Amino acid sequence: MANLPEKTIERLSIYRKVLNNTIVQSRKYIFSHELAKLVHLKPEQIRKDLMLISHTSVGKKGYDVEKLSQNISNIIDPKQSQKIALVGLGNLGRAILSYFNGKRSQMSITAAFDIDPDKVNKVYASVRCYHIDQLKEIIRKEEINIAIITVPADNAEKVAEELVLAGIRGILNFTPTPINVEPYAYLVEYDMIASIEKLAYFSEKYKNN
Repeated sequence: MANLPEKTIERLSIYRKVLNNTIVQSRKYIFSHELAKLVHLKPEQIRKDLMLISHTSVGKKGYDVEKLSQNISNIIDPKQSQKIALVGLGNLGRAILSYFNGKRSQMSITAAFDIDPDKVNKVYASVRCYHIDQLKEIIRKEEINIAIITVPADNAEKVAEELVLAGIRGILNFTPTPINVEPYAYLVEYDMIASIEKLAYFSEKYKNN
């Protein structure tokens, strides 16, 4: 399981989200073609991913909804609680802070960092904001392993370097600036503008069909 492809891990998370939907939860079983329709994929892709985690259907009934959701959780959820740092408490940072906490029992944002004196030493959504100068101290003290970056684009690279030096091993970059990290840290980059540009491109194609 440790060698599962990155895209498979992403899709497993999406499958679980759908399986935990109230409508799906009202059912005992679900077929691959039904799940595929809900996540906009081909049934063959669903079956391939589930084979990789050694999950099989129940005869001609399909997949047991509860067992499949639990199996996915056992694989993709951290085995120990993971603490997360949020760097940058602008509008996006505060929105992420308010939305994320409470969504996953094994993961929580436990510290935030900013340079704005009006934000430092204040509490947002039950999370204290520290000055960026305290980043290394707090990360090591709290044993934080993951960080989310929502700082201005020009500061993203420097912040990422400081995070890795402080002991962070997983970074989610929400800035539009691509960054590089040492090979012993895992990086995920989310570019909102690129996603919207992709959406605009394909919406034009659908409009003309």
